Amino acid sequence: MTSTGDVEGRAGPPLWWARRRDAVVDVGLGAVSAVECAWEGVAFAGEAGVPTAVGVLFGLLVGATLVLRRRWPVAVVLVGIAVAPAAMGFLLGVVGLYTLASSEVPRRITATLASMTLAATFVVMYLRTRSDVEADHLLVVALSGFVAVALTVPPVLFGLYIGARRRLMESLQERADSLERELSLLADRAEERAEWARKEERTRIAREMHDVVAHRVSLMVVHAAALEAIAAKDPARAAKNAALVGDMGRQALTELREMLGVLRAAEQPVRPPLRPAAQARPVSVALAGSFDDGPSLDELEVLVGQSRAAGMAVEMVVHGEGAAYAAEVEQTAYRVVQEALTNCHKHAPGARVTVRLAHRDREVAMQVVNGPCDGKAAEPGLPSGGNGLVGMRERVLGLGGVFVSGPTDEGGFKVSAVLPAG
Repeated sequence: MTSTGDVEGRAGPPLWWARRRDAVVDVGLGAVSAVECAWEGVAFAGEAGVPTAVGVLFGLLVGATLVLRRRWPVAVVLVGIAVAPAAMGFLLGVVGLYTLASSEVPRRITATLASMTLAATFVVMYLRTRSDVEADHLLVVALSGFVAVALTVPPVLFGLYIGARRRLMESLQERADSLERELSLLADRAEERAEWARKEERTRIAREMHDVVAHRVSLMVVHAAALEAIAAKDPARAAKNAALVGDMGRQALTELREMLGVLRAAEQPVRPPLRPAAQARPVSVALAGSFDDGPSLDELEVLVGQSRAAGMAVEMVVHGEGAAYAAEVEQTAYRVVQEALTNCHKHAPGARVTVRLAHRDREVAMQVVNGPCDGKAAEPGLPSGGNGLVGMRERVLGLGGVFVSGPTDEGGFKVSAVLPAG
């Protein structure tokens, strides 16, 4: 990088110019103005009685000041006013006024200098016309005023227009840049929200699959262990356990197929809807709706019965009258009891289990408590991923409920949850 910040090998604009083209234009105007003033300096030298070379040199210096118009527009206009009695600097005065009006100089300064230029031009034109031409006084005044206005007002008005247009374009560019930054920020936030929604959906699907598969497979393992133990002693009971294992496997496969079918439907490309866009159902809503058709509190008896059939001593106690709860509340309550029973099969074989369900005014509470293991039942050897309690807590807290779990004083374990009815 160079010292000016431009890419190496490309020289930046010199001095105060923003672009190289501006520098070329100003230098060109300064050269033309210098030549003009030098030519007019010959006549000035004759009138002032000084050597011609002095007048030419003076004109060159005066005209060359136009190069500074972007840097010091006020100084350029003042130079033009100062040399007005010498009848030189036509281009200097016109371009200087235009630059002053189009710059960021306060308008009161622009008006003051424009008025001074107008007055100086009028006086010089009046004196020269009156001395050179014998004409009516009013005609001389009118001609002088016309020339003064023609050399002052148009450059000022055009400069004001260009300055206002430039500021408008800069304002529009700033607004466009601001809108672009806001759109970029909104796009980033939308992507973050989409990523968060995807993570939430993946977490929910993982919880559903864990609840569906873990409970069924746990019961299958328990029944298989019992089947192995009694196969030779009690063939009739072994056949019954084998039938239960088959039923459990088929139920697990059915629920797994339903869930995978929902996922496949959600992954299909979206086709143009045949109904209005306002009625189109988003994929995420459809996926959520499919889970709303899950288990309910009415199926807890069946769930407890399956654990009893696996040899667990389970007691179910219901307090209060059942009410119509939201689908997600009933499903979450069912999953909490299901996961708690699964943990009892894994970690407390042979223990007595109590399932309590309480219907209250504006909430439903559930509790699963198991006592200490009796030491007679063999460990089923079921693997544990450590996600059961975490999943239950996330489900309950996600609905604004309360979740508590931990060991009891008797050496067992307790899982309690309270869910709002709405």
